[in-house]
Amino acid sequence: MSRLALIKALLGPVMRLMFRPQVEGAENIPGTGPVILAGNHLTFIDSMIMPICLDRRVYFIGKDEYVTGKGLKGRLMAWFFTGVGMIPVDRDGGRGGVAALMTGRQVLEDGKIFSIYPEGTRSPDGRLYRGRTGIARLTLMTGAPVVPFAMIGTDKIQPGGAGVPRPGKVTVRFGEPMEFSRYEGMDRDRYVLRAVTDSVMTEVMRLSGQEYVDMYATKAKAA
Repeated sequence: MSRLALIKALLGPVMRLMFRPQVEGAENIPGTGPVILAGNHLTFIDSMIMPICLDRRVYFIGKDEYVTGKGLKGRLMAWFFTGVGMIPVDRDGGRGGVAALMTGRQVLEDGKIFSIYPEGTRSPDGRLYRGRTGIARLTLMTGAPVVPFAMIGTDKIQPGGAGVPRPGKVTVRFGEPMEFSRYEGMDRDRYVLRAVTDSVMTEVMRLSGQEYVDMYATKAKAA
């Protein structure tokens, strides 16, 4: 039994009991080949719920501090997150974004699913913020389709992104695949990158029902 299968067997029933996750539109995710999942990010537990809701294994970038903790808690976190598909990357400094982009590209070129939060960080207030163009670079460089998704209700079960989640209902909603082959070879055109990113975020907004803010979430947090 793989570690992911073991995690699903051990924690799946508990998470289903606590969060009653309802998955909508899972049939929109191709059964094989590279896929980019792009969605909103409300709270820490988003990355714990998503991987156990799908049949295919999902890979995603996470802070390396999630797998470098000390003691029993640190080892358990490392076991869980690497088991569900997290790839630790040091995202601090000027090269963090490049490392994340190249990691995602490799995952996609291997024919796997890569999940990304285009906002780049958790929403500070439950609204949907402007997407960063890494998502556009990935789809144009690899040709992988983008499946937009929305996490709904996770901010209610874990307000502020910290502390022990409370019981509640969560919905994970997937939209139809989006493909951008018409922009092939234009992954360095900033206008194309912005147009592709904005079209993905429009779909995420439609799926989530969130209010959209045309500002980066990091700037809103710093204000």
